[in-house]
Amino acid sequence: MTENSYGFATDAIHAGQELDEVYGAVVPPLHFSTTYAPDGIGNLRRGYDYGRAGNPTRTSLQTQLAALEGGEHAFSFGSGLAAEDATIRAVLRPGQRIVMGNDAYGGSYRLISRIHGDWGIANTPLDLSDLDRVAAEMAAEDATLLWVETPSNPLMSITDIAALAKIAHDNNALLLVDNTFASPYLQQPLQLGADIVVHSTTKYIGGHSDVVGGAVITSDDELATKIGFQQFAVGAISGPLDAYLTTRGLKTLAVRMDRHCSNAQAIAEHLVDHPAVERVLYPGLPDHPGHELAKTQMRGFGGMVSVQLVGGEQAARTVAEGTRLFVLAESLGGIESLMNYPHEMTHASVRGTELAVPENLLRLSVGIEDVADLIADLDRALAGLPASG
Repeated sequence: MTENSYGFATDAIHAGQELDEVYGAVVPPLHFSTTYAPDGIGNLRRGYDYGRAGNPTRTSLQTQLAALEGGEHAFSFGSGLAAEDATIRAVLRPGQRIVMGNDAYGGSYRLISRIHGDWGIANTPLDLSDLDRVAAEMAAEDATLLWVETPSNPLMSITDIAALAKIAHDNNALLLVDNTFASPYLQQPLQLGADIVVHSTTKYIGGHSDVVGGAVITSDDELATKIGFQQFAVGAISGPLDAYLTTRGLKTLAVRMDRHCSNAQAIAEHLVDHPAVERVLYPGLPDHPGHELAKTQMRGFGGMVSVQLVGGEQAARTVAEGTRLFVLAESLGGIESLMNYPHEMTHASVRGTELAVPENLLRLSVGIEDVADLIADLDRALAGLPASG
């Protein structure tokens, strides 16, 4: 470890968080100003002139994000989809194609298929564990971007980032990894060969369900220039208060994720043997098809657990509406536990497509409460449901 090389938790607290030079404030001040006076025409103070182009609070967050993902450049946006949209516009042109997982987040697929599809960007969803099929698709001239979520939302599939990076690069294409479910604490795709990492910072990075945001991180200077231009020219930036709240949440990511992981592991292990549960999808379980791979590319298995119930759609609805601590709501990654019914909520837009989610599936975002209370809450909601024969 060099003099300026620190561990993850240390970087989370200190990267981009220089002392205030005027008053010595330990926490950098929140800069609301939309405009900045230069030292004469063309002589900007530290590069700032207008809030869309740059803001010191946003710069602090971007420095922090780059450090934690092991990247050289980071860009903070108003939402995760805004970050994805800017990336697509920066790297693709009409007539080109995205190859992506067939269990991707519904919002990402909606953006790619319904917004950029009209612009002439094609997409091919497929099983990313089938490396031969991926290689065949990426060999086509129009395949420009390989889009990966790992763990995936909500089926918790684990994808081999290093293997897909090689396939993409062998075909002069780029690999993008949506790292939202893992967070940079558990997984750093750039170190495994990815070219671009995206996040919905609304989730684990913000961590408190009180700020919407997104991020793009890369170590490629040319890509950074293109993405930075999109951020500036289109203007889907994160506001100063949003950036400030995201930075505050990110400082405690390491300790929160440790608790998310341990709680999720305990809940997954408990639900495996429940008679009303058909299947538990969690990479921390030894029988999960991606368990061994997750051990090699992740620090832990994450805080997301998906469950399929014996009683089908009605059982899923009954449980989703029957818990007390697990709140039925969109989103994930906050300190509080949330439950989602993807078929009607986060993934409603992909019903009837290859990305459709099973009707009996619930997605649990396991919070950092006392795990015994969370297990008791689930047991109450599951009581009386049909059991496996």
